Amino acid sequence: MQRVTRAEVAKEAGTSVAVVSYVINNGPRPVAQATRERVLAAIKKTGYRPNGIARALASGTTRTYGLIVPNIANPFISSMAHALQQEAFADGRVLLLGDSGDDRARELELVNNLLHRQVDGLIYTSVDRHPYIELIQASGTPCVMLDRVAPELNVCAIQVNEQHAAYQATRHLIEHGYREIAIICGPLEMLNTQDRISGWKQALEEAGLPLHPEWIFSTDYTRHGGYQAAQRMLGGGLPRALFATNEQQAFGCLRALAEQGLSAPADLALVCFNGTLESSFNVPSLTTVRQPVTKMAKKAIEMLKRWDGEPHNCEFAFELEIGESCGCHPSPHARMSK
Repeated sequence: MQRVTRAEVAKEAGTSVAVVSYVINNGPRPVAQATRERVLAAIKKTGYRPNGIARALASGTTRTYGLIVPNIANPFISSMAHALQQEAFADGRVLLLGDSGDDRARELELVNNLLHRQVDGLIYTSVDRHPYIELIQASGTPCVMLDRVAPELNVCAIQVNEQHAAYQATRHLIEHGYREIAIICGPLEMLNTQDRISGWKQALEEAGLPLHPEWIFSTDYTRHGGYQAAQRMLGGGLPRALFATNEQQAFGCLRALAEQGLSAPADLALVCFNGTLESSFNVPSLTTVRQPVTKMAKKAIEMLKRWDGEPHNCEFAFELEIGESCGCHPSPHARMSK
């Protein structure tokens, strides 16, 4: 079927094409109510739909934002994507999702693709915190990073202090009296892995506890990665406590423990980073660092709307949500109300 044109709508309504445009765009000139109703009735009868591409060319805006994330399968990332979609929709925008699958080559392809689509703004988390900023800045497209990046890049960013969050999570284990504390972390070349290891080390050093290099278990930020790292840990002697640097790794670790007849916190006290609602409903519930996803999403969209080209940074407070996995005994109501 051929696309219905505004000229056909105008003919059906008995008016000019310009008047049809005024009704569709709600201006710039006023239209009498009776004429407006005729045009709306003609649109309904003919099945006319505005041409989005033509409208974008005329208005200079596509009413779309782009979102690039490392892996949408990660529940924390999907919860952030959902919150961003809600905020974008409330702003009258469509959010286009690009999942790089933890692949930098694919990430570059997604950046180029979204820029070619002339999105009005880009929200971006790089696979390894080495984003393609020069490419984005050359296009003139507003961009907000959802992570800490090197200051010299001069980009807008929102984040929590991951080193301090890792420090607080490890310190919580120390306050329980645990002295042998291992870490399951992400790939060592990733900047967020380095931040989380630094926080873990800082807490141990302040408490005068030894740092055991053999208790640093690097793996993917996945359930399977956590499972494999925990198996390696079990093969070398079990520490008394563990900081897992994301929720999925913690779930994998719990599976490996269960296969050996072990559990948390009885045999291994456990805290993790980037918890979601899954942490509250797990058995045992996980003690985890929670980021204020909704507030962060709202701020990211606001920064795109008020874009002025300056490198604004916004740091958010995190919450250490107490569960059972560390040895605490929170009330069930407090856990489930999160």
